[in-house]
Amino acid sequence: MADQTIEKPQPQAKGGLSKKQRGGIILLIIIVAGGLFGMRQWVRSKTHIETDNAFIEAHVHSVASRVPAMVQRVAVVDNQFVHKGDLLVELDPADYQARVTSAAASLEMAKNETSGDYASVESARANVNLAAARLEQASLDLKRAEALYAKEVIPREQLDRTRTAHKVAEAQVREAREAENRAKAMIGVSGTGSKDARVAQKQGELEAARLNLSYTHVVAPSDGYVTRKGVEVGNFVQPGQALMAIVPLEDAWITANYKESQLNAVRPGQSVEFTVDGYPGRHFSGKVESIMAGTGAAFSLLPPENATGNYVKVTQRIPVRIAIDKTSDPEHVLRVGMSVVPTILTGQSFGQVVGLDHNR
Repeated sequence: MADQTIEKPQPQAKGGLSKKQRGGIILLIIIVAGGLFGMRQWVRSKTHIETDNAFIEAHVHSVASRVPAMVQRVAVVDNQFVHKGDLLVELDPADYQARVTSAAASLEMAKNETSGDYASVESARANVNLAAARLEQASLDLKRAEALYAKEVIPREQLDRTRTAHKVAEAQVREAREAENRAKAMIGVSGTGSKDARVAQKQGELEAARLNLSYTHVVAPSDGYVTRKGVEVGNFVQPGQALMAIVPLEDAWITANYKESQLNAVRPGQSVEFTVDGYPGRHFSGKVESIMAGTGAAFSLLPPENATGNYVKVTQRIPVRIAIDKTSDPEHVLRVGMSVVPTILTGQSFGQVVGLDHNR
């Protein structure tokens, strides 16, 4: 009898599923899990806007000398914290103290000279009054002479002498008035009041000398940390020469350069979480303060000229200013120039993200 092959039924797995079925279910689970994970990452990329092109900035107050002088004392060291108004550098005040003394003496001399000038004005006024009185008398004499000459009482010669005396009196009045005007001009007297121009000039010179003397004490323009100190005792400094810089870290902020395609949902006031390379594992917080009015390339030293024909489309970056929450950095451990990885929380829901993406 010929051999016959008897097919044995495939063994069933527990639960009634074969290996292929189990493999298909596992594959389906992997696909679904991967899809959900990918969807979650996609939604997160829309609600958590992140970049690594960011760094910390702060106001840097450059401290410079306003007068030329020798450095007498340096009261601070590098990285020292100072308060506004604290002494930083003391310059040699000897020259400027001498100028103050000289200006004060000149002022007193001007006051004394002005007193004499006022006396000259009073004398000139008296001369004007005297000349006016003589003119008045000459006018009366002329009228009498003309009347007597008409009656042929006096000769023609006497009338001519009287007329000449009247003309001389008029000239003397004009001369006296000019002398009075010159005396007034010396001290700046006007018709509606008086101003001692000479004393005012010397007073201004004294105030300028005192101001220059005060500039020998270079003080801190704000609270902050001393940095870039480049002055030592014995240096001769010139006006405008940078001595050091003051950095107020409590007013630091983040400049984050986001791609233009990332900013469609970014608005001022949104919360920000960021990390710093210098403090791994520590998280800081802040808020979006503003978005720059143009891209970084538009305000660069050599902005692109797309109209020349060499146009290549490149995704531009727009600086976003992020204010640092002071409560997240009470010790001021953040320093200017540190690399930052900020994440802007747009606060959008899944439905808003999908709808926003669909509208685009």
